[in-house]
Amino acid sequence: MAGVGAAVHAQDAAQQLPVTRLTAGMHLITAEVADSPEERGIGLMHRPSMPANHGMLFVFEQPGVHCFWMKNTLLPLSIAFLADDGSIVNIADMPPRSEASHCPTKPVRLALEMNQGWFAKRGLKAGSRIGGEGFGPAASVGR
Repeated sequence: MAGVGAAVHAQDAAQQLPVTRLTAGMHLITAEVADSPEERGIGLMHRPSMPANHGMLFVFEQPGVHCFWMKNTLLPLSIAFLADDGSIVNIADMPPRSEASHCPTKPVRLALEMNQGWFAKRGLKAGSRIGGEGFGPAASVGR
């Protein structure tokens, strides 16, 4: 029963997250913003699906080697670790329900999760840029 409660809690949290619009070249992204410890901890757990061109932007207070795992995540995802200017540091594919860690290759404050293969299908890789409000030299993405 605890799993059901966690799933409901995760869904409730998702409905309350702010949304931001991002771009990757000509591609538009609708991203939920997870910028508190609780929101980042829940992430996309327990969700059975995610619409195309939707994702979750994780925002940390300070740059660091913030690693991600997929233990309670049902969806296969790709994660792009982002510098404050929106440039992609590295991308990792993350299989569902895995406890393997996926980490940035250098300290970052931002990470963007999308359906697995989203970045590759659009030719995005390290050095490509994600755009949107808050990216730049004085980046203040989040609330």
